Amino acid sequence: MKIVCIGGGPAGLYFALLMKQQDPGHDITVVERNKPYDTFGWGVVFSDATMDNMRAWDRETAGEIQEAFNHWDDIELRFKGRAIRSGGHGFVGIGRKRLLNILQARCERLGVKLVFDTEVASDEDFPDADLIIASDGVNSRIRTRYAEGFQPDIVTRPNRYIWLGTHKLFDAFTFDFQRTEHGWFQAHIYKFDDQTTTFIVECPEAVWKAHGLDQADQDQSVAFCERVFAESLQGAPLMANARHLRGSAWLNFQRVVCAQWWLENRAGAHVVLMGDAVHTAHFAIGSGTKLAIEDAIELARQFKQTGGRREDIPGVLAAYQELRRIETLRIQNAAWNAMEWFEVCGERYCDQLEPEQFMYSMLTRSQRISHENLRLRDSAWLEGYEHWFAQRAGVEATQGGKPPPPMFTPYTVRGVTLKNRIVVSPMAQYSAKDGLVGDYHLVHLGARAMGGAALVFAEMACVSADGRITPGCPGLYRPEHTAAFRRIAEWIHAHTDAKFGIQIGHAGAKASTRIAWEGIDQPLAEGNWPIVSASPQQYLEGVSQVAREMSRADMETIQAQFVHAARAAADAGADWLELHCAHGYLLSSFISPLTNRRTDAYGGSLENRLRYPLEVFAAVRSVWPQDKPLSVRISAHDWVEGGMTPQDAVEVARAFRAAGADMIDCSSGQVSKREKPVYGRMFQTPFSDRIRQEAEIPTIAVGAISEADHANSILAAGRADLCAIARPHLANPAWTLTEAARIGYKGVHWPPQYRSGKQQLESHFEREKAMQAERG
Repeated sequence: MKIVCIGGGPAGLYFALLMKQQDPGHDITVVERNKPYDTFGWGVVFSDATMDNMRAWDRETAGEIQEAFNHWDDIELRFKGRAIRSGGHGFVGIGRKRLLNILQARCERLGVKLVFDTEVASDEDFPDADLIIASDGVNSRIRTRYAEGFQPDIVTRPNRYIWLGTHKLFDAFTFDFQRTEHGWFQAHIYKFDDQTTTFIVECPEAVWKAHGLDQADQDQSVAFCERVFAESLQGAPLMANARHLRGSAWLNFQRVVCAQWWLENRAGAHVVLMGDAVHTAHFAIGSGTKLAIEDAIELARQFKQTGGRREDIPGVLAAYQELRRIETLRIQNAAWNAMEWFEVCGERYCDQLEPEQFMYSMLTRSQRISHENLRLRDSAWLEGYEHWFAQRAGVEATQGGKPPPPMFTPYTVRGVTLKNRIVVSPMAQYSAKDGLVGDYHLVHLGARAMGGAALVFAEMACVSADGRITPGCPGLYRPEHTAAFRRIAEWIHAHTDAKFGIQIGHAGAKASTRIAWEGIDQPLAEGNWPIVSASPQQYLEGVSQVAREMSRADMETIQAQFVHAARAAADAGADWLELHCAHGYLLSSFISPLTNRRTDAYGGSLENRLRYPLEVFAAVRSVWPQDKPLSVRISAHDWVEGGMTPQDAVEVARAFRAAGADMIDCSSGQVSKREKPVYGRMFQTPFSDRIRQEAEIPTIAVGAISEADHANSILAAGRADLCAIARPHLANPAWTLTEAARIGYKGVHWPPQYRSGKQQLESHFEREKAMQAERG
């Protein structure tokens, strides 16, 4: 095959040498715009795993790189006058110029033609090529030329950064955070050879402009950074290497994702994107070079499997795209999480968190590193952090004893102390009769209280018969309802050390529907009752009943029903009350602009839309015991354009905090059937994190939290104060006890009747771990 690689970065060079190594008969040329053995930039980073991959494909090149790289395991945080270090992270740093020189020399030895100092205007400059690799970088001309075919999605991020270097050597991957009069700057620092360190300085656009850096030339910017990070530099100067850039040396990161990675041009050659031309990953996790190298490896692997014939090219490229697309999205998602963390840390974390928790939050910013993964990397550091966390929860460390994991530390709100941080979410069971909970609910809730959770919520108790979602939903509007809930509360208090919570709400436009397994959200076949909402609406367009707009008299009546239900919950002996203002139910329908189209004082601005929910909250708070917590569940994101956003949710949380709410239960969605949520593990936790830090109110994280590792990571990082677990508790009432055994924590209390099972379960998981260790 005749192969041309446009762009002499790591992707193009490494692919060229791999293909030439596979078949010396391939005619391969790499065309590079820069001069021979010239490059810009400082050090690049990739993981030990990428080095292992390179070693398997070309031991000679890997050996040369290994001799030249700088390897380190430690990450150090410099923050608020402290230096905190954690080990076991395994990175490789090498100068970009040195890496390219090694790849260039290896290409030349194998017979790859290198053409330097040549600008390529078009892929059609090579009419006789069979395969053209467009590895021409983030501003790829080839991708731009065929934008309609490649369908790039390019997002420019708000932070500014400048890529510098210094001869001051650092022995760990160092993150340095410095506060100025206008805000926070952060530096990403890593040594890449025995003389030089990369020093990337980053800050928000507003901070950059406030310091006049938008008007500064390169020398002035370097001098400014030297002043900000003088303590770490200790007199060493910073150096710029960006003479190829026009204007400011400060850049904005561009996230690139392409829907299509290859196509056939008019000359019949196949053109395929590789490296930054097809995808970018933010430097916050240092995976750009990794992705480029692994692109080259995968495409070479596909050609090797098929024999490297010209007729195989379309099939090879299709397989390459499919395999790399999945892995690339995984890395890009992690990089996006890490990038967003650095973009908001000045506003959300730097001032709010103590250095110990800030370090934990930073280490887990990508969500690829979990609590137990940190234990594998540096168990001593993590155990020290767990001691720190436990002490702040009021747990005194015993001499020589191990601290409890974060999820097993107590938490106090008003006069209620929870034994741990795990909550059984309110989950609709559709098993009440005329609003009355019975034996089913006693067994259901009692079993979960026995299972180790600190707080067990009953499903939403509706404040009126017309406020029920379905005929099978519980209520708190008749004396017998109160007595039935009291029976459950008394049983839980008598037989367990769990607390009992009741959530109250009104279904609004989602009322008068069938129980879930008979047609969720579908109106009743018969016996429907009238429904109300903030504004006229149908939840299921063309299917649901039309809810009428509430009048002021309706609002006063329903507010009185909420007050009655709150008093009933107190009479029933509930320890905790939650007001349901989420998921498109009545109070939620006032908050979201998708469902509130009123023109009176209760519609329009967010302040007006919150008016009625806050009136209800104030009335409920006034009758709910002052020594008991009152939380509010909200939909922090409608997942619909024009609906509630996470920024709106911060304002909602601030309003409820000012009204006296103790916690915000951070859910999302279910307001509109037009929603397009982005699911994934812990997918709603970022809403909890943002609200907790920016609205300065404790939060409950919910949504796809299914392992102790998830809960411990969320709590330890300060992304929430409690974790509400839903579906896993349906599958396993003793989820909390099971997860304690799974992670090897034996300090959890078991009911005496079940203690004979404790040791057996712990032994089972210990055997599983031993078997996994043997398998390597």
